[in-house]
Amino acid sequence: MKLNRALMRGRALPLLVWICGLLVLWEAVSWWLLHVAKTPLAQSKLPYVHEVALTLWQYSGTLLREGGATFGNAGVGFLIGALSGVLLAVLMSLSRTIEQLAFPYAVASQMIPILGLAPIIYGIVRDEQLSRIIISGYITFFPVALNMLRGLRSVDPSALELMHSYAAKPWAVYWKLRFPAALPGLFSGLKIAAPLAVTGAILVELMGAQRGIGVIMLRNLYYGPSHTYMFWSTVLVGALLGMASYWLMSLVERLVAPWQPEFRPQGGGR
Repeated sequence: MKLNRALMRGRALPLLVWICGLLVLWEAVSWWLLHVAKTPLAQSKLPYVHEVALTLWQYSGTLLREGGATFGNAGVGFLIGALSGVLLAVLMSLSRTIEQLAFPYAVASQMIPILGLAPIIYGIVRDEQLSRIIISGYITFFPVALNMLRGLRSVDPSALELMHSYAAKPWAVYWKLRFPAALPGLFSGLKIAAPLAVTGAILVELMGAQRGIGVIMLRNLYYGPSHTYMFWSTVLVGALLGMASYWLMSLVERLVAPWQPEFRPQGGGR
C-alpha cells in the first residue's frame, strides 16, 4: 500500500501512463498506414514499435559499442568546452575590458551553422576522433560561459558589501560567495550543452567517420527500406544518449548543489 501510494503521489505513474499511451498510439498509426491507408514505404515512415524493439535487442552489442564511442568522444569535448566556458566567464566577471573584447567574438562564433562547420573542421583535422571532440567542445563552450557569467553576477549586493567590509580577498569572495551563487546558472548551461554535444559528435560521424552511432545510422539510411528498423534503432540510441547526458548533469547538480528549492522536500513531509 505504501509503495502504491508513493507511486500515485510521485511522477512515476503519470509518466508510465503517458509512455504506454504513446507507444499504443504509435503502434496503431503504424498499422493503419500499412494496412488501411496502404501508404508507400509505410514502415520507413513509421515502423512498428515492437519490430524496432526487437532490432534493438538483437543488435544491442553493436549499438552499445558504437554508442559508447560516440558518448565517450562527446564527453571529452563537453568537459573541455565546459572548462573553457567557465574560465572565460570568470575572466569576464573580473574585467569589463575582457568582457567587451571577448564576448562579441563568443557570440559571433555561435552564428556559424554547425552543419557547415563540422565538415570544415573534419577536412582540416582529418581525424574523426579529434573532430568530434572539437565540435562537441565548440557547442558546449558558449551556453556554459553565458550562464556561468550570469550566475557570477547574480550575487546579492549586500552579501558582497559584507565580504568587502571584512576585507575579504578576491579569491575568498569568489570561492565563498560568487561560485556557490553561480552553480545554478552553471548547471543550466551544462544541461543545455550536454545533449547538444552528443548531437555534434553524431553530426561529425555522418561526415565519413569509421566508428560511432552516426556511422551505423548513415549506412542503414543508405541501404533504404530493407534496413528501416536498424535505422530507427540508431535514431533511438542517439536520442537516449542525449537524454542520458542530461540526466547525468541533473544528478551531478543534485549532488553538488542540493540546497536549491527544487531539491528540497515540499510541505514539510518526512
